[in-house]
Amino acid sequence: MKIRVYYEDTDTGGVVYHSNYLNFCERARSDAFFQKACTPILENGHFVAKRIEADYISSAKLGDLLEVKSELVSMKGASFVLRQSIFKEEKKIFELLITLVYINFESKPQKIDNTTKELILSLFNGR
Repeated sequence: MKIRVYYEDTDTGGVVYHSNYLNFCERARSDAFFQKACTPILENGHFVAKRIEADYISSAKLGDLLEVKSELVSMKGASFVLRQSIFKEEKKIFELLITLVYINFESKPQKIDNTTKELILSLFNGR
């Protein structure tokens, strides 16, 4: 997913706020669902972040065009791990490892059903 850095994303020096890299990754995850004509809120539940490991490699600035790439790292019974990398041109500037847990609408963890597993694989395997 391509993302343009706007003024609202930056500090007064035109450098992207650290928390906005997380927002860019969230946007890319949601957009992956939207491209499949669905939303991250599924029939039986949705995913919440359990663990995040972020590596800030280099800064993005006002006007930059960034690309967020998402790759499935692993999947367990009720969770999966994604690696999301943000690139400015061909240079990686940020990397995120995020563990997402599947919960029902009562906020209880639940096993990822086969249909949802197939969806996750189609969204993030090789992207």
